[in-house]
Amino acid sequence: MLDLAAPSGPRPHPVPRHAARRAHAAPEEPPTRPRLAVLIPAHNEADRIGAAIDGLRDQTRRPDLVVVVCDNCTDDTAEIAVAHGAQVFHTQGNAHKKAGALNQAIAWMLPHLDDRDLLLVQDADTVLDPWFAETALATFNRKVGAVGGVFYGEDGGGLLGLLQRMEFHRYAWELERTGGKAQVLTGTGTMFRARVLREVRAARRAGVIGGGSSYYSLASLTEDDEMTKAVKTLGYRAMSPAGCAVTTEVMPTLGKLWHQRLRWQRGALENLRDYGWTKVTARYFAQQVLMGFGALSFLVYLVYMTTFTTLYGWPGFSPFWTGIGLIFVVEKTVSVRRAGPKAVLVAALMVPEMLYDLFQHAVYFSSLWGMVRRSEEKWVAT
Repeated sequence: MLDLAAPSGPRPHPVPRHAARRAHAAPEEPPTRPRLAVLIPAHNEADRIGAAIDGLRDQTRRPDLVVVVCDNCTDDTAEIAVAHGAQVFHTQGNAHKKAGALNQAIAWMLPHLDDRDLLLVQDADTVLDPWFAETALATFNRKVGAVGGVFYGEDGGGLLGLLQRMEFHRYAWELERTGGKAQVLTGTGTMFRARVLREVRAARRAGVIGGGSSYYSLASLTEDDEMTKAVKTLGYRAMSPAGCAVTTEVMPTLGKLWHQRLRWQRGALENLRDYGWTKVTARYFAQQVLMGFGALSFLVYLVYMTTFTTLYGWPGFSPFWTGIGLIFVVEKTVSVRRAGPKAVLVAALMVPEMLYDLFQHAVYFSSLWGMVRRSEEKWVAT
């Protein structure tokens, strides 16, 4: 077990092989496995923190320590965390929300971890699949610096919740097709090597990457997206294998979804602005350009079809465009088949997802305009 009463002392050096051959009476001991600690940042999460901790207790590879990081909590989050077997860390004077809370907790935790030990950061509204920790541990090698979760939406939320779950399933489908290469080290659940976190802080202090002088960037609206770019900039791979599934909250209203996605999109754009064009960010720039091109193309198509139909009537049957439409529907339905029959039906109907796509496009252009018009303004979530 991980003991935070005092920093862990130096581990004994392994016995050299030639010494082992000479001392047959004292065979080498098997190497100790890396320790695993978990940090769960939480602000007034009394309703959900118990389920998050229980999900960690159900892991096939249980953590050695679970710490709930209570950040300016005014509810019973701390008491419930203790009742479920976790330790509690209270932030002091934190004004930087999740990133600031994590920086305080990591600074407290890391002196007790060896470079090869692991630190899992998990959102309080998320429950990990029982195989998450074991799968993540098996994914690490010298080139992999962090392993992120593959997130799925929780049940409920009506049609809006279903559309979000369909979106998450498509993201998981794309991850599988790319061999589990993570696009973002999601805040819902990501495991780091302790050594990598130390290197991130050192790189910030040396000016190699921006975002302050600690572990998570205080200058980013989306600290998980920025951390992904930081880890990759240091030369490490970021992975999201299928076995690292997590179930997380879906937004119950359009207003909350708008604020969540605006923060995500605006943060992603600002992170690219801050990092500039590099070998790591080139792919992300291309994704943003393609996203904008797709959104404009979709809007132009809708305007054209609406105008043409109003002036000249329905254009009639076209074998070519009908074939293109069928391919589009097949791709949409196949990519959400694991989300269940309701998801497949909604995908086949097309109209609900077209409206959802219009919503996403509005988020994109609003984020882009907001960044251009108020490039230095900081985002305040509501």
